[in-house]
Amino acid sequence: MLESSPRVTLVETLPRTTDLATPDRWTGYVSVIVPVYNEVTHLEELLGAVLASPVKKEVIIVDDGSTDGTREKLQSLPTIPEITILFHEKNCGKGASIRTALDYARGEFVLIQDSDLEYDPQDYPALLLPLELGATNVVYGVRPDRPERGLRFFLGAKFLTHLTNFLYGTQIHDEATCYKVFRRSLLTRLTLTCRRFEFCPEVTAKLCRMGERIEEVPIAYHPRSAVEGKKIRHSDGWLAIWTLVRYRFIPRSRWLQTIGAEPVRCELLPPRS
Repeated sequence: MLESSPRVTLVETLPRTTDLATPDRWTGYVSVIVPVYNEVTHLEELLGAVLASPVKKEVIIVDDGSTDGTREKLQSLPTIPEITILFHEKNCGKGASIRTALDYARGEFVLIQDSDLEYDPQDYPALLLPLELGATNVVYGVRPDRPERGLRFFLGAKFLTHLTNFLYGTQIHDEATCYKVFRRSLLTRLTLTCRRFEFCPEVTAKLCRMGERIEEVPIAYHPRSAVEGKKIRHSDGWLAIWTLVRYRFIPRSRWLQTIGAEPVRCELLPPRS
């Protein structure tokens, strides 16, 4: 059961092609989830890069209450069969956006893509390969081990990684990376409650508790500063620490589903005609 506080209040969806009667059609596809908030400057470049990635995919964009023209730009896009666009009535957070998008995902795999151009969609094939080979159910992209993102962010990410390894007995190298790819059948077993950037520690903690091995592959990374639009803050770091600690002890029965996760509770506007 989802906690009542992290609730999405309103979603509107643009038309899309549905193929629910033939689930095999999506075997080998990746559902790329893109939470977007006030990214009007980078939106076209981002969509171009994601669509140009050489993998079978669908793209699910969730506009999280943007106020800078992003919403209007998304609404003006022509209908593209492989893109689903959802709108939150107000800003709910990255985690809430991912939870909303998961209810629409149809691919065999799910990949999280930030909207700020720090990560390169040309890395998709390398990220998907271990999943396609059946070597693992989870893949994390590991950023270069350099403080190019700024010393504060670099040390914060290193601390979260070391804390994860200490609490869960793992040996991962980049807990806070955006590029996380999952087999969708595994991800839907988790009841997620995240609202903001605590999606990363929450999903990492729960997968570690399940005994899942996280495969890692190196990726490109082009960091940006808060001035350039980076949205993570000091408070998100403290929340990440608390999330890692508390899920080490919360009983698995409270968040592990046996037949898929309960969808995010939200009100939907009718599809646009």
